[in-house]
Amino acid sequence: MRGLSTAGWHRVRAKAFGAEPAGERLARIRRSPHFVDGAFRNPVPTRRLVYERSPLEITRAQLTTDRGRRVPGNPVPVHPLRAADLTVPPTSGLRLTWLGHATVLAELDGRRVLFDPVWGERCSPFTGIGPKRLHPAPIRIADLGPVDVVVISHDHYDHLDMTSVRALIGSGAQFAVPLGVGAHLEHWGVPAHRITELDWWESTEVAGLTLTATPARHYCSRGPRTSTHFLWASWAVAGPAHRVFHSGDTGYFPGFAEIGGRLGPFDATMVQVGAYSRFWPEVHMTPEEGVRAHLDLGGAVLLPIHWGTFNLAPHPWEEPVERTVAEARSLAVTVAVPRPGVPFEPAEPPEPESWWRAVVGRPEPLVVEAQAAEPLGEPQSVPDEASHGDEVPA
Repeated sequence: MRGLSTAGWHRVRAKAFGAEPAGERLARIRRSPHFVDGAFRNPVPTRRLVYERSPLEITRAQLTTDRGRRVPGNPVPVHPLRAADLTVPPTSGLRLTWLGHATVLAELDGRRVLFDPVWGERCSPFTGIGPKRLHPAPIRIADLGPVDVVVISHDHYDHLDMTSVRALIGSGAQFAVPLGVGAHLEHWGVPAHRITELDWWESTEVAGLTLTATPARHYCSRGPRTSTHFLWASWAVAGPAHRVFHSGDTGYFPGFAEIGGRLGPFDATMVQVGAYSRFWPEVHMTPEEGVRAHLDLGGAVLLPIHWGTFNLAPHPWEEPVERTVAEARSLAVTVAVPRPGVPFEPAEPPEPESWWRAVVGRPEPLVVEAQAAEPLGEPQSVPDEASHGDEVPA
C-alpha cells in the first residue's frame, strides 16, 4: 500500500486484518458442504460486483453520486441510552435497541444478545481513512451491562470491529460466529473456549437460548485480498418464549422462506435495508427486498438496520428508511423505526415518527423509484468464487 512502510503495514495487518484459519479450524472449514473447490459458496449463484465498463465506474459513482445527500444535513437525534434504561426487564420478555447500523441489543427471555457490535469511529483497518460514523453511539460499551452472547454475521469492518470485540472480552460474553471468523477473535484475545463457530443450519445453546447460523447471500473480505476461508451468515435466536432474526448482510434469495419455515415465525426481524447499489445488486438488499424477506421469514415486526450510520453506497442518506416505510405500509407490514438508542418492545411497537426528515431538513416524504437504479445493460461481473482485493460493498 503506497505511503505505508513495510513495518507499518505488518502492524496494521497483524491487528485489524485478523488471522487466517489454521489447524482443526481450517480442517473443519474444508469439511463444510458449503466449501467447494477451495471457497465458500453462496446458496444461489451470486455476482459480487456488476459494472458496464470497468471497476473505475464504481469508484467514480462512489465519489460523485449524490455526495451532498449521502450524509445527514443536521445532527442525527441519537437517544442517550443510560445503563439504568436497561436495568428494568422488558414487560413482554423481548426488547430491542438499535444502536446504529447493524448493531442491535436484543433482551430476550431474560438474556442479552448483542448483534454485530461496532463502536469504532471508522469501519476500516486504518484510523484516519475509511467510512466515518455519521452519529455517535448511543451508549458506551462499558455501560451496556452484562451481555450473554455476542453474535457476528461476517467479517466486514462495519460488522466486525476489532476495538469493540476487545472491549467486550471483559464482559464474559460468549461469541457466536460463522466458520472461520473465530480466527480473527482469537487473534484479538478472545479466549478460544468462549468462541463457537457454526456452519449454516448448525445450532448452539448459550444461556438457555438456541442460536442458529442460517444462510445468507454475501461474502467475507478483510485483508488486502479476499480470503476464501471465512463464512458469512444470518442468525436466528430462540428463547423459551420469543424468536428473533438478524440478517447481517445479504442479497435477496428464496432461502428466507426456508429459514422462516424451519425456525420461525419470528417476533421480530432485524433486516438490512441500506447500502444497496446497482453495482452490487446481488449481495445487498434494496428496502423493498428487505420487506419481502421479512414476510418470507414470517416476521411480526420489522426493524430496518444497516442504514444511517455510515456512508457506504451512492444513495441519499434517508432513502432506505423512506422506501422501507412506504413498502411496509403498502403490504400492511408492521415496521419500527426508532431513533438510535431508543429501546422498544415488539409486542407494542412504536409508530414511525419520520424523525429522519428533520435531519435532512425536508418535511415531505422522499420521492424515489421502486428500484435501486437503472439496469446496466450487458455487464461485466466479479463472480462469487473470485479472489481479489476488497470490494466496495460492506
